Amino acid sequence: MTRLEDAHRRLLLRWRDAMNLVGPGPIDVHFDDCRRGLQGLTFAGRWVDLGSGAGFPGLVLADHAPSLSVDLVDSRSKRCVFLERVVAEAEAGDRVRVRCARVEELPDGQWDGVTARAFAPIDEVLAHADRLVRPGGAALVFLQLDQEPTQTGWQAVQEVRYALNDGRPRRSVLFRRA
Repeated sequence: MTRLEDAHRRLLLRWRDAMNLVGPGPIDVHFDDCRRGLQGLTFAGRWVDLGSGAGFPGLVLADHAPSLSVDLVDSRSKRCVFLERVVAEAEAGDRVRVRCARVEELPDGQWDGVTARAFAPIDEVLAHADRLVRPGGAALVFLQLDQEPTQTGWQAVQEVRYALNDGRPRRSVLFRRA
């Protein structure tokens, strides 16, 4: 287990109930969901995780791709405090940054990619990505099987299908600007 994952797990177990970070049940399902959704994908540059909440998938992405710069964005200050604590305890501040802001307040065209899991409907995520990513940028979205975008201007270039330990089907889709 890496230092980042260790800090993330420890603090999530300690703070989950007091801060309503994740629902009841084992936390492993959240880590597994993110890790499985990242399988076979490569990342470079600077990425932003929209609605980071408890750190999924942003912290798992930062752990998966240590050369990546990841900005974790959440508008709720208590969740930002949690994320800042994880980053500080993992000593990952050189590559992971917490931004306590609404997505609408973020500057245009600053990132190579956007990621989101349970943040908003897919078309809304891609609309934010339109504004936030540089030309040629990407968007990685964690989805249930029945969710499909209607947003134009984005092309699905890679899809990872998997099932959670309880059998629920999931997928992650990497989109590039068309």
